[in-house]
Amino acid sequence: MSAPATTRAIQALRPGGPEVLSFGAIPLGRPGPGEVLVRHTAIGVNFIDVYQRAGLYPIDTPFVPGNEGAGVVEEVGEGVTSVRPGNRVATVNLRGTYVERRVAPESSLVAIPDGVTDEVAAAALLKGMTAEYLLRRTHAVGPGTTILFHAAAGGVGLIACQWAAALGATVIGTVGSQEKAALARANGCHHVIDYRTEDFVARVKDITGGRGVDVAYDSVGKDTFPATLDTLRPRGLWVSFGNSSGPVPPFSPLILSQKGSLFMTRPTLGHYTATRAELEASAAALFDVIRSGAVAVHVGGRFALADAADAHRALEARQTAGSTILVP
Repeated sequence: MSAPATTRAIQALRPGGPEVLSFGAIPLGRPGPGEVLVRHTAIGVNFIDVYQRAGLYPIDTPFVPGNEGAGVVEEVGEGVTSVRPGNRVATVNLRGTYVERRVAPESSLVAIPDGVTDEVAAAALLKGMTAEYLLRRTHAVGPGTTILFHAAAGGVGLIACQWAAALGATVIGTVGSQEKAALARANGCHHVIDYRTEDFVARVKDITGGRGVDVAYDSVGKDTFPATLDTLRPRGLWVSFGNSSGPVPPFSPLILSQKGSLFMTRPTLGHYTATRAELEASAAALFDVIRSGAVAVHVGGRFALADAADAHRALEARQTAGSTILVP
């Protein structure tokens, strides 16, 4: 009997720092009914990968990290009708993408349209679909809306700020360096605040004439709480969708009333793409703004798959701008 097929992958051997990531061979099965074998050509790196590796979002170990990737269909299982070998596809919000080849459910795939490269799809899908639900469904952003977006030069930030500006919003972004300020300004931000040298609450109040913003999008977490609440207008919305500096500490809901009867939500992409129709609609909206030129996707870092630990170190040190990808 021949040995089972294998593929090379990154595994998180235990919860911890980037050093727990190991590169080696793992078994690779054949696609069963409703499944597809995909050869990855580019793999996205996201903060959720870091949270899962570190144990903030607990997962049994060992596991293959990664939540988005793009590639080519090599084989399809029984009953698969939407794709065939040779098609370019991407997966999003399906853990296990730090791998050269993988078997994935047909239902998790989206087709990559002409005019969008595999690298752009891998760099943009999870981040861009996050931007889509934040701007179009968590809060309907449009003309007359003023938003604050923390980490405006990050992977989600660069996409979201361009998209928000295209929707007609006034965009205020925070960044951590003058280099990132220039990048944010060139990608949709009408006003840019360097939080390392400026008081972002005071600057937002100055920019808005004391009114505050309609909605504040916050993926930073601990370091921007509770100050972000002071940037909002009465009955404004605080959207906490990440923890790059650590989780927000427990707090009393009374703080929301004390600061203006504020609204707060803690959304995740999974709940906004829970059905096949939602997944397809979100991806289509993203690909439309990319192909129209309204949103340009910036790949700020490329690492070999074997060097995923270095990619995580760069992301956690906030040394990256735009999206980071792994190349098998």
